[in-house]
Amino acid sequence: MLLKTSNAMSRLTAKNVVVSVSGWRYLFHFLRPPLHRYCCSVSSPHFPITWRSDQIHCFNRRKLYATSAITNRHLESVPEEKSYAHIMWWKETVERSRKPSSIKLVKRLTYSNLLGVNSDLRNGSLKEGTLNWEMLQFKSRFPREVLLCRVGEFYEAVGFDACILVEYAGLNPCGGLRSDGIPKAGCPVMNLRQTLDDLTSNGFSVCIVEEVQGPTQARSRKSRFISGHAHPGNPYVFGLVGDDHDLDFPEPMPVVGISHSAKGYCITSVMETTKTYSTEDGLTEEALVTKLRTTLCHHLFLHTSLKNNSSGTSRWGEFGNGGLLWGECNARNYEWLDGDLTNELLSKVKEIYGLDLNVTFRNATVASENRPRPLHLGTATQIGAIPTEGIPSLLKVLLPAHCTGLPVLYIRNLLLNPPAYEIASNIQQACRLMMSVTCSLPEFTCVSSSKLAKLLELREANHVEFCRIKTMLDEILQMNKHNELAQILHLLIDPTWEATGLKVDFDLLVNECKNVSSTIGELIFLDGESDQKTSSSSIIPKDFFEDTESLWKGRVKRVHLEEAYAEVESAADALSLVVTEDFLPIISRVKAMNAPLGGPKGEILYARDHQAVWFKGKRFIPSVWAGTPGEDQIKRLKPAVDSKGKKVGDEWFTTMNVEKALARYHEANAKAKLEVLQLLRGLSSALQTKINIIVFASMLVIIAKALFALVRSVNLLM
Repeated sequence: MLLKTSNAMSRLTAKNVVVSVSGWRYLFHFLRPPLHRYCCSVSSPHFPITWRSDQIHCFNRRKLYATSAITNRHLESVPEEKSYAHIMWWKETVERSRKPSSIKLVKRLTYSNLLGVNSDLRNGSLKEGTLNWEMLQFKSRFPREVLLCRVGEFYEAVGFDACILVEYAGLNPCGGLRSDGIPKAGCPVMNLRQTLDDLTSNGFSVCIVEEVQGPTQARSRKSRFISGHAHPGNPYVFGLVGDDHDLDFPEPMPVVGISHSAKGYCITSVMETTKTYSTEDGLTEEALVTKLRTTLCHHLFLHTSLKNNSSGTSRWGEFGNGGLLWGECNARNYEWLDGDLTNELLSKVKEIYGLDLNVTFRNATVASENRPRPLHLGTATQIGAIPTEGIPSLLKVLLPAHCTGLPVLYIRNLLLNPPAYEIASNIQQACRLMMSVTCSLPEFTCVSSSKLAKLLELREANHVEFCRIKTMLDEILQMNKHNELAQILHLLIDPTWEATGLKVDFDLLVNECKNVSSTIGELIFLDGESDQKTSSSSIIPKDFFEDTESLWKGRVKRVHLEEAYAEVESAADALSLVVTEDFLPIISRVKAMNAPLGGPKGEILYARDHQAVWFKGKRFIPSVWAGTPGEDQIKRLKPAVDSKGKKVGDEWFTTMNVEKALARYHEANAKAKLEVLQLLRGLSSALQTKINIIVFASMLVIIAKALFALVRSVNLLM
């Protein structure tokens, strides 16, 4: 009997042990330290390291969701395996929210799809054909980016993305904090760039979806497309070709990869904006850490060679060889890479930025022979090259106060990474010549080479940028005309080669500057030209014509748009005539019946919000129709309506003839604007083969301005 009891107890104990081990085994998969650090597609110092274990079996994953469904009704179904890591990354990101409104939105999320939308809530349907379903398709292409979708005059975000907008962009939830709807937030079209700046400054990348403009059938959904992306250091430029202002470009942020070999440490930087990459090897650990601290990188990738020490074993941590680098990388997001670092890094860049596989990157590496070692970390800190509290910057002493931006960055890079001795000699000789220059100097128009390359490549350069490019090229030609400046120009060729990785002959540079400047000058409307006056009328407010025609005039020369100009001028004259015929008699009648108190009122005004010219009046309709002047025109009036057919107000009126004339005028302007955009994009296409020359020229002008500013500052100190 005792034996049977003992056997039964043994079987029960064994059973409990099996169950217990199974439970602990499940828990072990989620608590064990990760084998690989996994980086999000958005690298930010605010984000902790996120990891993914590829060893968790599907059984355990299903078990996780089955268990979580009991405590969280939002987990409706098991997401696809490829989406699992992305959803968990979003979950960790939104759960770090601190604003009360964001926290309330997070409670309404689900973790069964990439949007985080709960289909049980109001407006949460994910059925095919719905806007949410369409957004989910776009989200699946770039799962780690915030998705902003154009809907009419707003950009909307739902689910995870709405929580991010509320937390980091300072937007309010759409519909308030009602608990029966999905999280939704958005911004007006005019505030898009500010919203993008807020998101990218916090380390997020953004995917922007635009609507296809044009007429659509009634009750049909508009077609949409991915118009572009905004990344830290890489702004959104779609539609810039039609703007009349300059876009501030932040300092570009490369994708960086690090490896180790017998020669020392190697760092590879890839610039998506210029489609270039450069490699620098033979670095010490301290030099590499200095480069990391002085460079803002969008993504950081570590090669598995960093783990292997001299004996071939895998040991890389806080103590021992590589400890300083380990501490620097441990504070950042990073991902491990294997294989050839350059090829793998380029593949990652194409994946991150959504580039085609056949896109090529230019090798901008400059040989590092006969080059001094980079500045030590301690020295860089002591001179203020690495911003440190309580330590003044040497750059503020070396350069005058008005010298800012790109020239300062160049001098800073010279201090941190001294050039080869031959190039340093050229810079010294150029500075000596600058000290004795007596002729007038160009203004030195500085434009980021990354900005120019991206705008030209995407055909989004507007007339403002083309004018700046032409001015920049003309400044180089001006230097070439003066003997004093021409010698300096010769000496700056090699420093520009080192900064860009482009080897350009001096004569080729001068000839190409002439050709590109001439090409731009043949098309672009330049300062001083005055053959593009705005239409005018004695009866229509001037602001109406200025607001409408300023969207396309003053950009390209009139000779390329004679037909469009004629059509717009004809439509403007026709509109002026119709307004005179339909509204002026009423105005004359009102003035004739003017009374000191409570009399009729009427005037022709520009309704800016509706881009229309209407009659605004009250108490002008006669109580008795007697066939007096103006009565026929009053009878033809009808209430003015907006673009959606809603009545604007009780005091706004128009006529059928005025509406037809307005439509004709706006159509003529829209056609002219489209022709202007086509000409500007055509110019960008024509300059595709000249991008390298333009990049080289822009860097040369930056170097010239930096050195002249340095010399001027030294002269003042002497």
